[in-house]
Amino acid sequence: MIRKTLKKTSQHKKLKEFIKKYKIPPEYLATNRKMISRGVLLGLFIAFIPMPMQMAAVLLFMPFFRFNVPVALAMCWLSNPITMPPMYYMEYLTGSFILGIEPEPVEMTLEWFKDNLDKIFIPLYFGTALYSVFGSLTAYWAVNHFWKGSVHKERKRGKKKR
Repeated sequence: MIRKTLKKTSQHKKLKEFIKKYKIPPEYLATNRKMISRGVLLGLFIAFIPMPMQMAAVLLFMPFFRFNVPVALAMCWLSNPITMPPMYYMEYLTGSFILGIEPEPVEMTLEWFKDNLDKIFIPLYFGTALYSVFGSLTAYWAVNHFWKGSVHKERKRGKKKR
């Protein structure tokens, strides 16, 4: 269903006019399996990284990789002000556990982060690397798997109707 919705949206007259008016390369808005799954991969990879301007980071990858840019930007929004603290705390705890470091008790104040950044930096980014790599690869696989399943199911329905 999502696949069909994306296909319909990409064929909309107003979107085509927008692309033509602003001379946007159409591959950045392509709605095929490869472009969508690449957008999910890149967007989630960056969403797990604790850094400012995540959407700008996605846009920096545009000259090097081909992916659906709106999907990648939407995946970046996974880490929003509401989800960031639990995501980053989970990454910190995971990194601390795997590295065998006793986690510091965390306070949600800027002063605490400024004072303890040197203690939490390595475990936080180690956990970030794990979640970024495995989370984005899992999502990439899932999008490909379900997209292919959707296509096969649609073909079976078409054959039964004939």
